[in-house]
Amino acid sequence: MAAVPVFEEFEPAADCDCAGCAHRRRTLAAGEHPSAQGCRRALVVVTAAGVVLGATGTGATAKNASPAAVRSGERTVEPGPTTEQGGTAPLHGPAGRPTAAKAPLRASTRAEIINRAKKWVDAKVPYSMSKYWSDGYRQDCSGYVSMAWHLAKNEWTGSLAQFGDRIMRDDLQAGDILLFHNPADPTGGSHVTIFGGWTDYTHTSYTAYEQTKPHTRKQATPMAYWNNSASYVAYRYKGLATGAGGGQREAAAFPGVSRFGTGKNNASVTRLGEMLVARGGKRFYRVGPNPRWTEADRRATRAFQRAQGWRGKEADGLPGPHTWRLLVNKQGRNIPAKKPAANGPNAGKPAFPGRAHFRPGRSSAYVTQLGKRLVERGYGKHYTSGPSPRWREADRRNVQAFQRAQGWRGKEADGYPGPETWRRLFS
Repeated sequence: MAAVPVFEEFEPAADCDCAGCAHRRRTLAAGEHPSAQGCRRALVVVTAAGVVLGATGTGATAKNASPAAVRSGERTVEPGPTTEQGGTAPLHGPAGRPTAAKAPLRASTRAEIINRAKKWVDAKVPYSMSKYWSDGYRQDCSGYVSMAWHLAKNEWTGSLAQFGDRIMRDDLQAGDILLFHNPADPTGGSHVTIFGGWTDYTHTSYTAYEQTKPHTRKQATPMAYWNNSASYVAYRYKGLATGAGGGQREAAAFPGVSRFGTGKNNASVTRLGEMLVARGGKRFYRVGPNPRWTEADRRATRAFQRAQGWRGKEADGLPGPHTWRLLVNKQGRNIPAKKPAANGPNAGKPAFPGRAHFRPGRSSAYVTQLGKRLVERGYGKHYTSGPSPRWREADRRNVQAFQRAQGWRGKEADGYPGPETWRRLFS
């Protein structure tokens, strides 16, 4: 039997398109990496009958294949880097300089965030979950963002979100991040990148700063990433400042959902009301905004949310991070002005008042209004006397004649007006 050759496993370069690196990336993406417990290099035994490293099931990858995706048969495999995560830790490692559990956020401008990110790119900081760079930050992707955002300690993908406000992808600007955390298996694809700007007007690709193997890089990346794209969430640093010198905070951080709702009494409620009034919500408040949460706050918040086109739970009248961000940054649509009421009996084009007014025994000014309109339109032949406030069989038969003139039959021509009968009659 021939001697068994021994090879040393290697980490493939993320931007290398050779057959060996492409095959290795596919193996890593499939979860076959032997370093799940932190090992970075291992000896592997390959028998003479085994698959030679660098070969694929259908032959070697074409030399000019894109590193973004390697095609194997009918299936496109997105290589992407492996993204094992560390946990939270003080600067310079577990034994490093301790920090307060809730240290205040340090204000940073977008330019400062990107400039810090560029330093690691220029230095080509090697990727590591266990090592710390000279500035004290861990050399993995979440340590990289901790450094760029100038956080008080090293965070990880499971904790970074608390330092940012969730935003829409279309609102991304330099210094924001795109985060994917897989809580079921943090080592199964969890990753984070720093947004550096759109590469073109289509917003399908952006410049990403990221810490990955073999070292920090800056490159054009498809939105939101090579793999698990739909799972990435955009966040904006809560401590973002404007101006070259730090200046004033761009937006006050969202105080949390627990500050709003029935029985709440605090300064955040006042701030919310003031912002809503400035955006067209003054009509909801009989008295100016105050610290105590009232129905006026809920109605004004709901009106603002609906102005953005939100419905259901997204427009429940309780502010969330997205509602708060739009208000403090003066973004989104204002609350529209109240439309003049058109449901009175003397209105020129009245709104339908409801079916309950037109039933046997009911009496109202709307019945008179309906009867007069039927006469004007030539459908009053069943009246032996002029229209009156009391609903009668003559009213029903005249309405039915009008409905049948529209081509309706059956229940659609039962003589009882509905919204469409009313609209056509008064149009």
